[in-house]
Amino acid sequence: MIFLLLIIVLSHVYRKEQLINKIHLTFPGLFSETIKKNGNQNALAFAGEQAMTYHQLSRRIDSMIAMLEQMGVKPGDKVAILSVNMPNWAITYFGITFMGAVAVPILPDFSVRESRNILEHSGAKALFVSEKLSGNISDLQSKNCRHIIQMDDFTIISGDDKLLFDSDKKPQKKYRVQEDDLASIIYTSGTTGQSKGVMLSHKNICSNAIAGGKVQPIDSRDRFLSVLPLSHTYENTLGLILPMIFGASVHYLREKPVAAVMIPAMKAVRPTMMLTVPLIIERIYRSKIKQALTVSFVMKLLYAVPLMRRQMQLKAGKKLMKTFGGELKFFGIGGARLDREVEQFLIGAKFPYAIGYGLTESSPLLAGLGPAQCRLQSTGPSVDGVEIRINDPAPVTGIGEIWAKGPGIMRGYYRNPEETKKTLSPDGWLKTGDLGVFDQDDFLFIKGRSKNVIVGANGENVYPEEIESMINNFRHVAESIVTHEKGKLVALVHFNLAELEKMYQHFQEEISQHLEDKLTELKEELLDYINSRVNRFSRLSAIVLHNEPFQKTPTQKIKRFLYT
Repeated sequence: MIFLLLIIVLSHVYRKEQLINKIHLTFPGLFSETIKKNGNQNALAFAGEQAMTYHQLSRRIDSMIAMLEQMGVKPGDKVAILSVNMPNWAITYFGITFMGAVAVPILPDFSVRESRNILEHSGAKALFVSEKLSGNISDLQSKNCRHIIQMDDFTIISGDDKLLFDSDKKPQKKYRVQEDDLASIIYTSGTTGQSKGVMLSHKNICSNAIAGGKVQPIDSRDRFLSVLPLSHTYENTLGLILPMIFGASVHYLREKPVAAVMIPAMKAVRPTMMLTVPLIIERIYRSKIKQALTVSFVMKLLYAVPLMRRQMQLKAGKKLMKTFGGELKFFGIGGARLDREVEQFLIGAKFPYAIGYGLTESSPLLAGLGPAQCRLQSTGPSVDGVEIRINDPAPVTGIGEIWAKGPGIMRGYYRNPEETKKTLSPDGWLKTGDLGVFDQDDFLFIKGRSKNVIVGANGENVYPEEIESMINNFRHVAESIVTHEKGKLVALVHFNLAELEKMYQHFQEEISQHLEDKLTELKEELLDYINSRVNRFSRLSAIVLHNEPFQKTPTQKIKRFLYT
């Protein structure tokens, strides 16, 4: 009997795999399957507001295609999106790609000059822009962009004022989108300062989303709370396409994701899924959790005892789960390296976090595991369909550049064959520029960016990210960068000045002097703290105060090129 049940289960899994393999890997192909299975399920909404169903979403996508047809948009044409997250973002994106045109999402944090350069470089025929980002609309005009539409209500800002988004209008034509057709050009906002247009096909993105669904099972009952920009491939693939495939719902914020906005949103949505970057959970840990766990001398002593520490972490984890709505089962963290101390707490707290690794150029997911399988400081093994190798590993450490191959690897950089040739090998390997090493179980460990590695006086490799992780866990430190100046290691450190000012607010007129004295003391203590914990060639020669927060990318990675 048990053997018969096993055969039935395995045959069901096999049929499911066969079905996925037969599905046309395009957005409209996968969406049509969702409509058949989950047409009446909730699709998109603002947090706490009424959601539209997938059937309703389908009708609005048709209306968007009809509007694009009126603009003269044809398959292969580029259409740009410059908008904060909202249901209309997804409607526009699907409308563009369902008809075979190419979406060009622009990150909201790009400057006006960068946005205009993208419009001109991509040759976008139209631009959809949200009201909150339309302040400098006259500066966004480009020779090819004939229509500018306000995303919030689809009214015309510039162009043919007869254009209308008609919810009853249907497309004039039927479109056949192929798997290898270009779906999106996503311009990177990396730490190097060079923005390049990553060309991703329908198959690139769809195959990657399906691989993500194998890392964490998802169904129509799941609720995603979206806090990262949809114009970034991390949120785009795993926070929009992935839930669409399985008929889950996605909920957006009307304001920026600060605590005052997120806490009531999490209470209203009770998300089961969230995608975040390390900075979000690191800030929560340092500003709330760590302070509470070490608020007094007695608490510090208790926390130092392993048994007590586990109990305290579990209790803090339950409170954290309640803050996130109480039903969270997947808290994805990607886009940058998670601090070791923070991850140790998440493990002890049994919080359902998961680490993923990838790049815009890989659609993005390359490696990752679900919450139950996480291993400290590892991104896990490669995801389904992806092959990862360490190129030219060091003889002793095994560390080398991470190369990847799979169906999600980009077609290249738009109108940039030189950079494409540098990044893609002739046989299709993506040179990530990241350094990593595998353990005995083929779990990948990221050591840092190859461009960030500092070579010491005697040829030793110093990984600044590892030193920065230690610095950032020192009291009152907000963030840091380790640089190489005149043959010596120097740390630029931004202390949490608001936190320090609160400590000395009772001194009134003398507060500035007390702050200056305290910062000098902290610098000396921090230098001793780090140099007593690192090897001799990783020791710092100086701590330099950096008064302002460092400039960051949308995934909250510091733009190192500005400071090194």
